Amino acid sequence: MPRVTVQVRDAAGNTATAGVDYTLRQPVLGGYYLSGGADPTADMAGGNFRSLTQYRSFADGYIFPGYNRPWLVNLGKAGVQMNMVLELKHYGAGDAGPQTFTVDGVTYTVPAPSMTIQQRPGVTPWPKAYGYTQVLNGQCDGLFARALSQYRSLGFGVNIQLASELDTDHEFGTTEAGKAYTWAESDARAVQAVNYIVTWFKARTLPTGTTFSVGVGGFDRACFQRTHTEALMSRLDYLQWNAYATAAGQTALARFRRTKDWAVADLGPVALSRPVIIAEYGVRSAEIPDQAAWIATVPAAIAQLNAERGPLIARTNYFNSGWGTLSPKAAGLAALRTAYATRPYV
Repeated sequence: MPRVTVQVRDAAGNTATAGVDYTLRQPVLGGYYLSGGADPTADMAGGNFRSLTQYRSFADGYIFPGYNRPWLVNLGKAGVQMNMVLELKHYGAGDAGPQTFTVDGVTYTVPAPSMTIQQRPGVTPWPKAYGYTQVLNGQCDGLFARALSQYRSLGFGVNIQLASELDTDHEFGTTEAGKAYTWAESDARAVQAVNYIVTWFKARTLPTGTTFSVGVGGFDRACFQRTHTEALMSRLDYLQWNAYATAAGQTALARFRRTKDWAVADLGPVALSRPVIIAEYGVRSAEIPDQAAWIATVPAAIAQLNAERGPLIARTNYFNSGWGTLSPKAAGLAALRTAYATRPYV
């Protein structure tokens, strides 16, 4: 650990020496997401926005940078750090049938997705996803090859977050090829599949700066523990969870702290050595109308948490969509600009 030592001497020749250890920390990166994956450039202008979350399905033929998204390349080359959420959940493709395509001279045939997720009662149809067994059997390798080929042409490295929220996907169980799995069984299967995907990518040449994480909402302690085994965390570079205030009285400190406290209590030393990406955070205006005032408390909350024992929060990306939709938008963006111009963001 670096140390500063200061020695002083008075006119009589008497000396005194004092020393202090110090740790250099990089600023936390303040980030953003705009509803629908729209171009956020105008919203980010004039602010210290240095991080961005984006979402893609492996089913989509346009993964990196995405169809008609040249702005994503511009932001990345300007130094904005990308958190790219890549999902087995099926969306962005014309239909949910099998796909045949050629990547770098190799032709792949990928079967139709065989799993259903987010099986919330009363909601139909359940979303389709490529199954964990399909992944482990190598049937999705073509999807990964297509993503990698496009990624290599992107021009910069990103953090690849596998899945948006495994806890949301698995909360009501999953079904693959007609067989039902409980929440806990689905978590265990997902850990195997994520390990397979990370191993597949790391066995190949990746752009400099590539990192990996696994996505969770962080709302269930047992699920968070199950999906962050030491064996898996040894392959990953970041912890990740999302943080929303959706009820009156839910402070920024409390919402960011909840999952960190579970991490400190439950996870092993490898997991705790990883910095944290908050891929989504936000405040719901219906319960907390003054979103700007809530956002103003975020810098102090992050600074306090990073001064405590446990993993350091490295990025926080505001989710201007869904629960986090800024209303009014102008006031919310102004609050974000002010927050990201405040320590620990500078």
